[in-house]
Amino acid sequence: MKRKSPLYILMTLAVLLNAGPSTEACTNVIISKGASVDGSCMVSYAADSHILFGSLYFHKAADWKAGDMLNIIEWDSFRPTGSIAQVPHTFQTVGNMNEHQLVIAETTWGGREEQVNVDGIMDYGSLIYVTLQRAKTAREAISIIVDLANEYGYPSEGESFSIADTQEAWVMDLVGKGKEKGIVWVARRIPDGYICAHANQARITRFPLDDPQNCLYAPDVISFARKAGYFKGKDKDFSFRDAYNPLDFSGARGCDARAWSAFNILCDGQFTYIDENGKEVTKSANEWVEYAMGHDLKGEMPLFVKPSRKLSVKDIANVMRDHYEGTPMDMTTDIGAGGNALPYRWRPMNFTSEGKTYVNERAIATQQTGFWFVSQSRGYLPDEVGGIIWFGTDDAATSYVTPIYTNTAYVPECFEEKNGDLLHYSPTASFWINNRIANACYKMYNQMAPYVRERIDAFENAQIFGAVQANDKLAMEAYDKGDIEKVKEIVTNYSVETAQKQFNDWVKLEQTLLVKFIDGNVKAQDKYGNFTHSKYNPGTPSGLSQPGYTDNWKNAVAREHGEILEVK
Repeated sequence: MKRKSPLYILMTLAVLLNAGPSTEACTNVIISKGASVDGSCMVSYAADSHILFGSLYFHKAADWKAGDMLNIIEWDSFRPTGSIAQVPHTFQTVGNMNEHQLVIAETTWGGREEQVNVDGIMDYGSLIYVTLQRAKTAREAISIIVDLANEYGYPSEGESFSIADTQEAWVMDLVGKGKEKGIVWVARRIPDGYICAHANQARITRFPLDDPQNCLYAPDVISFARKAGYFKGKDKDFSFRDAYNPLDFSGARGCDARAWSAFNILCDGQFTYIDENGKEVTKSANEWVEYAMGHDLKGEMPLFVKPSRKLSVKDIANVMRDHYEGTPMDMTTDIGAGGNALPYRWRPMNFTSEGKTYVNERAIATQQTGFWFVSQSRGYLPDEVGGIIWFGTDDAATSYVTPIYTNTAYVPECFEEKNGDLLHYSPTASFWINNRIANACYKMYNQMAPYVRERIDAFENAQIFGAVQANDKLAMEAYDKGDIEKVKEIVTNYSVETAQKQFNDWVKLEQTLLVKFIDGNVKAQDKYGNFTHSKYNPGTPSGLSQPGYTDNWKNAVAREHGEILEVK
């Protein structure tokens, strides 16, 4: 989703070099097959926006006649932009993944105002979902994205795309050419065994000009920058980011800081990367703290790093729940967290005090997430079984992801597109029950969120480390017998039944949260989850506690209002 344009930021926050990170922003983490525990490529995506309703988009495979047209509707605004020629056959898509285990995700970085082509047809969302219907591999996807944007025009701002199939994972930066139709772009393959992350700031700087196996780019990506006055040096020194999305305080603190935090977690504080001489080096993540905080923009954070261990779906899902805990940007430790260590700050993202402007942090986990996922492209299994999108809605820190096979015949009711919207509540929608639980936790976060997280972990661990493998085995038994319809039945039933059961459990959980944490009290439960009660009245709780507020909050209140509140 979108980061505000540079012009908007300059107008509203000129006093602090664009100090306010956007209120609409996304985060992606990309895992090459050699960096995962099972040899799958993975991509995570949090689609963050205050006006995005979280649902799982579903389109069946279809055949089309010559002359059929596809109407294009802009993803953000629902504005019709035009129509394009349909292809003879389109693939099934489930969210941001298709039946061939291809996945595409994004983060928006804006770029230069004059590079938006307002007359273009193919906005960034349409590029994603149309390409998923037409491409089988990551390289095909890159080619189709480029062809569609160049043929029909590109009306959106700058984007970073995560593109992965069963064998390769790529990161692609692209932006329009203003009045000239088409895009300038560069795409780099993530080295096997490495990971990448991006979060609303162009990440590709210098890139190899003669390595088509690992780097693809527009033939005019450098010459266009020269013509526009964005670059004057030698070709070998050209940096896509510096030309088309120059780094500023907002790009570092509000955007690249999230990529840094993901790396910090998955690399255990040690960044191993390949330097300009092709040598693998290791440095402390602290080398880039000042960069991430926007205090030193001269540094350049590595595009690819090697994780400290092979990564699972659970590792990536947990990264998407980060609030900078344990770093200088930890959102739970200052008085802004209130009396219960709340790691969120309501908008706007900046504030002024006594003539100075300050910024609130924008972590990976955020309250305005519409939907989020971790995809698995599992090349060791056939497409009929291999593709899984672990899908969730709302704030990742208090919501779960559930496995949906991309060969499913339909999606669960709780994720259906027309099951509610932001202005109409639906008691059967995952988005709404996760919002109820998240907003309940926000009032007493340090007590309630850990309780919810225990239940998230129990569900996800059971699926990731056992249940999915057992269902894979059943599906493969049918596949080996050539019974593809039975395969579809097995993966559909598992996807739908698992999601709906967890949804029902989450409805019950919200009721439990109300009973357990009402009015700032915490009621005790036994090992079976039953509330403990008085010996003489089963409706009266025993083991009631009142945890109160954090020491940081109490000290701040004493400093601010101690003269009135002190007991003398």
